[in-house]
Amino acid sequence: MTAQANKHRNGAELFVRALENEGVRYIFAVPGEENLDLLEALRESSIELILNRHEQAAGFMAATYGRLTGRVGVCLSTLGPGATNLVTAAAYAQLGGMPMLMISGQKPIKSSKQGLFQILDVVDLMRPLTKYTRQISNANTIPAKLREAFRLASEERPGAVHLELPEDIASEVADIDTHIFQPSDARRPTASTKSLDMACDMISKAKHPLIMIGAGANRKRVSQALIHLVNATGIPFFTTQMGKGVVDERHPRYLGNAALSAGDFVHCAIDHADLVINVGHDVVEKPPFFMKPGGKQVIHVNFSAADVDPVYFPQHEVVGDIANSVDYLAERCGQCSSHDFRRFMEVKASVDSHLAEKVDDSRFPVIPQRIVHDVREVMPEDGIIALDNGMYKLWFARNYPAYDNNTVLLDNALASMGAGLPSAMMAAMLYPHLKVMAVCGDGGFMMNSQELETAVRLKLNLVVLIINDNAYGMIKWKQSQEGFANFGLDYNNPDFVKYADAYGATGHHVSRAEDLQPTLKHAMTAGGVHLIDVPVDYSENQRVFDEELVKLTCNL
Repeated sequence: MTAQANKHRNGAELFVRALENEGVRYIFAVPGEENLDLLEALRESSIELILNRHEQAAGFMAATYGRLTGRVGVCLSTLGPGATNLVTAAAYAQLGGMPMLMISGQKPIKSSKQGLFQILDVVDLMRPLTKYTRQISNANTIPAKLREAFRLASEERPGAVHLELPEDIASEVADIDTHIFQPSDARRPTASTKSLDMACDMISKAKHPLIMIGAGANRKRVSQALIHLVNATGIPFFTTQMGKGVVDERHPRYLGNAALSAGDFVHCAIDHADLVINVGHDVVEKPPFFMKPGGKQVIHVNFSAADVDPVYFPQHEVVGDIANSVDYLAERCGQCSSHDFRRFMEVKASVDSHLAEKVDDSRFPVIPQRIVHDVREVMPEDGIIALDNGMYKLWFARNYPAYDNNTVLLDNALASMGAGLPSAMMAAMLYPHLKVMAVCGDGGFMMNSQELETAVRLKLNLVVLIINDNAYGMIKWKQSQEGFANFGLDYNNPDFVKYADAYGATGHHVSRAEDLQPTLKHAMTAGGVHLIDVPVDYSENQRVFDEELVKLTCNL
């Protein structure tokens, strides 16, 4: 950038040019008066401003952009209450390993005539929730601080970063020689040959090795490498909730999803294993199994070393680029005649039989097994479902076979309600040629339901399936499990069909189990934003999770 090109450029304009230099396509925002200089700079920018109806949703969309693309998603808020509304999204991105930059405004810091009105220490507020948080106090430092924020947000393990741009710094003219820094092309380091060879040696000596796939493996290159490893070694695999779809779950070596921490069919296989090759798992996920001193060995394969935890303390670590590590293991380990997978295949047969039960049950309200089955039937192989958080998430994690990575978007790290709709909206924006469905409980949907207006305004093609039990259903299940009386978790809902219509979307109500699949098909093909309200019968929670699994898995 020449000195002449930078002449008379204020901080906001410099900030936007630096964002463009980083390849930013969208900013998701609820602006305030402290952002007006930045808004003016964006008006003539190549960056598209997406106006949201709540800062939390803007943050969820930015985080999901980061998750799906690997590039930093960007969101914008004003000071005070606008910034505090980003807190949940910050934690969502940070725990979920999603690269995201939050920009918040602030009153002038060099002189102010409004006292402490709306002023909070947002930088300190964001410190425990981010990898990097700074206030910009001089326009000349904008490019350096922005480049550092992007570097840290993208670097393994990815996460949230935050910059505060005060009103007077946004309007301040930067020095003529202020220049914008180019993004780094640094590559991730590879694991040492010694650690990889030690892993191969452990695999060859094991009798019942098993592969576990976690959230960190949910990238295209890692997916291809893992398929290579499974095919080369014949070792069966299972996934965590956030590892769904990394390898096509129709693969004959797929054993199931560890949606629960213990007591499911897949845990019979885990208990039998003498070695677990743990690819991409992070302890921020709900534990898929518990390690015990003197028990099975675990190899940790990830971008970074393991955070040692009382239930996770791997005996060997392969630290470096996951795809390179897994490709090395696939090429060097190969199949081993001493491996015995018969028990694993018995577990797989039991899982497959169990998951096929009651998928055509005609009860109404509709049982979860039927809902999951009908969604899978209408979704194409590359279709994307974005799950909010609730009881149905367990059912989808266990019962919904995923065929490709990032076709099941769920959060099992922060596990925040309200993220399903914004996440689906982001997927629909990025991939307009794909079928996208948000799967929400009535409780989670209502936490960001105002974003229906945003989805309609953006002319998205999106189906929103509301699984409706007029309650916070997962907590009711836990309340019952622990022997408490039913109390404090039931509520009333609006007429969701009228609610959708009021926003300019199309509402549907399912009144028979047989109507669910044709209603889903119609909504998927019609285009535009469709909301489908399906009442659910959650009595299956107790029957399957509290009674049947205990009996079946103990006798398997």
